[in-house]
Amino acid sequence: MRSKSLLGGLGLAALLALMLPATSFAGTEHLVPSVSESDQLSVGINSLWVVVAAVLVIFMQAGFAFLEIGFSRGKNAGTIVAKILTNFSIAAIAYWAVGFAFAFGPGEIIGDTGFMLRGFGDPLKAFSVMGLSDATIEAKWLFQFAFCAVSLAIVWGTTIERIKFGVYIIYGIIFAAFIYPIGSHWVFGGGWLQANLGMQDFAGSTAVHLIGATGGLAAVLMLGARRGKYVNGKPQAIPGHNMPLFGLACLILLVGWFGFNPGSTLGALDGRFPEVALVTLLGAAAGVLGAAITSRVVQKTIDIGMVGNGLIAGLVAITAPSGYVEPWAALPIGLVAGIVVVVGVIMIDKKIDDPVGALSAHGLAGIWGTLSCGIFTHPDLAAYNAFGKAGLVYTGSFHQLGVQALGVVVVFGFVLVSSLITFAAIKATYGMRVSAAEEDAGLDIVEHGMYGYPEQFIPSSELVGSGLPGSPSHASVALSGASVNRKPGGTPVGSPA
Repeated sequence: MRSKSLLGGLGLAALLALMLPATSFAGTEHLVPSVSESDQLSVGINSLWVVVAAVLVIFMQAGFAFLEIGFSRGKNAGTIVAKILTNFSIAAIAYWAVGFAFAFGPGEIIGDTGFMLRGFGDPLKAFSVMGLSDATIEAKWLFQFAFCAVSLAIVWGTTIERIKFGVYIIYGIIFAAFIYPIGSHWVFGGGWLQANLGMQDFAGSTAVHLIGATGGLAAVLMLGARRGKYVNGKPQAIPGHNMPLFGLACLILLVGWFGFNPGSTLGALDGRFPEVALVTLLGAAAGVLGAAITSRVVQKTIDIGMVGNGLIAGLVAITAPSGYVEPWAALPIGLVAGIVVVVGVIMIDKKIDDPVGALSAHGLAGIWGTLSCGIFTHPDLAAYNAFGKAGLVYTGSFHQLGVQALGVVVVFGFVLVSSLITFAAIKATYGMRVSAAEEDAGLDIVEHGMYGYPEQFIPSSELVGSGLPGSPSHASVALSGASVNRKPGGTPVGSPA
C-alpha cells in the first residue's frame, strides 16, 4: 500500500507539471542584455566562478551521504543513497519552479518575481541583493539551489534508521518550495531582517544550517528515538558501522565549503574570495582543535565522531561571518564552535536521539556563528557588504549582536512551527515511522527490497557466485515486508543481537 500511495503521489505531481500553461515554456528569454566587450568579460569570469563554486557545494551531497551512512548501522546504509538523490531532485525542481522567486524576488516577507526563471525583466534589478553581482541569473540560481539542497540534507540526519521513505518526498517538496525560501529570504535574500534591520549572514549559518537543523529538530520531536536508544531513561550508544567513511565525509564537506563561503561573493574580479577561503580554513581548523581538546577533557578520550563534528561545527560557525571578519577572528569563532558541538552532542543525547549530531553541529554552531558577527564584524567589511554595523569588539556596542540574536529567534521560530505543522499533518495521514519489526529488519530491505551490504545480511548459500559448494545459481531471497531474510528462530537479519 505504501508503494502504491507513493507512486500515486508522484504521478499526481507529474500530471500537475504537465498542466502548467504552455505559454510558461514558450520562447526563450534573454537573460543577459547587450553589454560592452569588457562587461562581457566580467559577466563571463564571474559566472564561471559562481558555477564552479556551485559544483563544489553540490559535491557536499556526497559528504552528507557518507556521513549518514557511516553513522548508520549496516542494515540502513543503502536507503541513504536513494534519499540523497531523491531529495536533491525534489529541491532542484521545487526551487526552480517557485523557491528561487520566493527567496530572492523583491518583498520584505516573500519574493514574488522570477518563477521558473521567467518574466522578471532586467536580472540585475529583479532579484534584490543578487543584483550586486553581474553573474548570469542561471549561475546564481545554480549556486542558491545548491544551498537549498544542503539545507534539506541537514534535516534528515536526526531521523536515520526509523523514518518512512515517503516522508522525505512530502516534506522535501514543502521545505524546498516554501519553508527554506521564505526563511532564507528574510536573512540573506533582501527580506526584512537583512534589508530593514541589517542582519548579517554572509553564507548561511542561519539561512542554511540553522534552518536545516531546526527542520531536523521538528522531525525528531514528531518521530521519536530509535528502538533501544533509551533504557530506563538513560541513553545507550548505537555505534555507526563505518567511521572511516565518516572521515571521508568530513573531508568532502571541507572541500565543498570552499565553494560555500568563497562562492557567496558571487564574483571573482574584486579579489574577495581568497580571503574568505582563508577565513574558512582557519575556522575549520580551530573547530577541530576545540572539539579534540573538549572531548579529551570531558570524555577522557579523543572521540572520532566528536573530532569530525568539530570540523563541521567550525565550518558552520564561520559561514555567517566569513565575509565580515578578519582572519584572526576565525580562530576564536571556530574554537568556541568546537567546544559547543561536543558539549551540545552530549547534552542533547540525554533526551533526543540525534544519531549524527546535526542539532549541535548545524544548529548550535549555526547560532553561535550568526551571533559572532555581532561580536567580530569589522567596520570596513560591514560597509563593503552594505548590511549591518561593526561588531562589539570594534564599537563597544551591542546593537549588531542584538540584531543577530533577533534574527536567530525569528528564523528558528518560523521554521520550527511550520515544520511541526507539516510533520504533524504527515504523521496523521501518511505516517512517519516504520513499524518495530521493519525497524529491526532495516530500512534497506523494507523500503527498497535490497541491502546496501548484501554479503553481510544474506546467507552465503543464497548469494550468486559465492564460491561455496552447493551455492545456487541465483539468490533465493523472499521479499515479504518485515519478514524477509530471517535468521533461524525468526529474528530479522540485521537486527540487534
